[in-house]
Amino acid sequence: MRKPKLALLLAAALAFTGFNLAPAAASANEPDISGVWEIYPDPFAGQELSFLELPVPGSGPKLKEPYATEWKKLRAEREALIKAGKPRVDPSTQCLPEGMPAIMGAIFPLEILQTPGRVTVLAEFLTQTRRIYLNRPMPPIEALNPNYYGFSVGKWEGDTLVVTTKGVQEGAHFFEIPSSSEMVITERIRLTGPDLLEDAITITDPQRLLEPYTFTYGYKRNPDYQMEEYFCDREDPLFKVGADGTVEMKTGNEIK
Repeated sequence: MRKPKLALLLAAALAFTGFNLAPAAASANEPDISGVWEIYPDPFAGQELSFLELPVPGSGPKLKEPYATEWKKLRAEREALIKAGKPRVDPSTQCLPEGMPAIMGAIFPLEILQTPGRVTVLAEFLTQTRRIYLNRPMPPIEALNPNYYGFSVGKWEGDTLVVTTKGVQEGAHFFEIPSSSEMVITERIRLTGPDLLEDAITITDPQRLLEPYTFTYGYKRNPDYQMEEYFCDREDPLFKVGADGTVEMKTGNEIK
């Protein structure tokens, strides 16, 4: 439920009393992670206009019951529909934001902007925006308005940007893995080469997970790529939803 605006303002004011919220100056020693990044290695290489999706990262989550049984059933049904060429509709095909941590899966390129006090992640897919506030305290959970991307704070620890995210709304789509308001996402983002980046992600959720769920996304910088606008208003430009709730690729004549 969305918290009343006045209550949020009061809670935020109490949470931040005594803290200096002015943007911190960027350190000359901070690694340069700015630029356009594509997931690497590319799992979709050579595939065009086909129903492919990223595999569940890592070894998958270890969920508590009854969530584990329910999730495995959902995944089996989804995979069967994908193999049949008519996958079930999901938030992305309904033009809804991916949320956290799905946005970091980068099915389309990501652009990272480094500015004083903030790192901004721009996803080409659905023209999404995620903000990471540097060197700020994390507000108490009751002061956060649940949303797709949650509230992210980060700090540099040597060559690694350590980011904590809380306040992701329950039910945010990430491979249909159930989550609760207690979910915390921790990222360790660092360069592994001149144009290579990794995001080591750990999800904790005492209500849903038996143990932390850890996996890593890798990216390669593409200095030649120019990000474009990708909005889908009411209808995805590539997919169409059938009356039975499954999805079909549009034909070449149907793509505008």
